[in-house]
Amino acid sequence: MSDGTNSNAVLGVLIIGAGGLGCPAALAAAAGGVRRIGVVDDDLVDASNLHRQILHGMDDVGKLKVASLVAALRRRFPDVTVTPYPVRFEAANAAALLRGYDVLVDGSDNFATKFVANDAAVLAGVALVHGAAVGTGGQLLTVPAGGHPCYRCLFEELPPDGVGPSCAEAGVVGPVPGVIGALQGAEAARLCRGETPAFIGRLIQYDSLAMMVRAVAFKSNPLCRVCGTDPQIRRLDPAEYAAAGCQA
Repeated sequence: MSDGTNSNAVLGVLIIGAGGLGCPAALAAAAGGVRRIGVVDDDLVDASNLHRQILHGMDDVGKLKVASLVAALRRRFPDVTVTPYPVRFEAANAAALLRGYDVLVDGSDNFATKFVANDAAVLAGVALVHGAAVGTGGQLLTVPAGGHPCYRCLFEELPPDGVGPSCAEAGVVGPVPGVIGALQGAEAARLCRGETPAFIGRLIQYDSLAMMVRAVAFKSNPLCRVCGTDPQIRRLDPAEYAAAGCQA
């Protein structure tokens, strides 16, 4: 999938966020056979988040999330190579972080990072597994390498600042990101095994209160700014995106 410098290496998955989505995604990817995982997050473990961040414990409070996650994942899967990146995933470094990886798992909790992740993945020819969890629900979709369709085909533009709360602002029921993150990791493993992905062209919406899952089909948008017939986004310009928030 990727044409990075490590094209002969074991297929790898890069995960944005070492929190509520990133922890179960990393576990599921490793359990699904992925043997090279990178994790990007510049935040610290906080006791108030432990109800949903399943690879961290009270002894990890105050540590870098990536360091805590890497240590926990290595204990469970010693044959998996896990690389921490204690930085924020943003337009200025996205291309460099993606180099050599084949699948990007978006476990961020804010719109800015999600648009950066989509655009970076499409431009790099890397598949993207999007996930989000807020309150009692969550959603998933997969963007194939190169787009067609991509996240922007469905959600065209970055919303104005303040529109839509993040997980940190609205809160989330602890098991919800566990469900979404585990499905993201399983999808990433499917992609690495060369199997048919489950969430391409479908927005999967999960409602934990009603215990319902709904799939909304969507198609490629020929006017999409990054994967359309005449794309305007051909490189990542930091000015295009709002400042990224937390990545838990």
